[in-house]
Amino acid sequence: MRVFVNATPIEVEPGTDVRGAVGIHDPALAAKLAAGAAHVTDARGIELAANAGLAAGAILRVVVSARRGVTESDAGA
Repeated sequence: MRVFVNATPIEVEPGTDVRGAVGIHDPALAAKLAAGAAHVTDARGIELAANAGLAAGAILRVVVSARRGVTESDAGA
């Protein structure tokens, strides 16, 4: 079935979840999602769980956090 991740149409198997669709689209984004450095919203901007099931035509947007980790700083920059 066809879904859209960041405006790119991809084909996924029925039963694929959000995590799986993002992984097919871009493995690096999937790694950020798994690490908590990104989250996924639907077309309305509502955050979705990584294990949420998808329907044909689903529109997903991966949002990468711009926040730095606790150990990172811009002191001295």
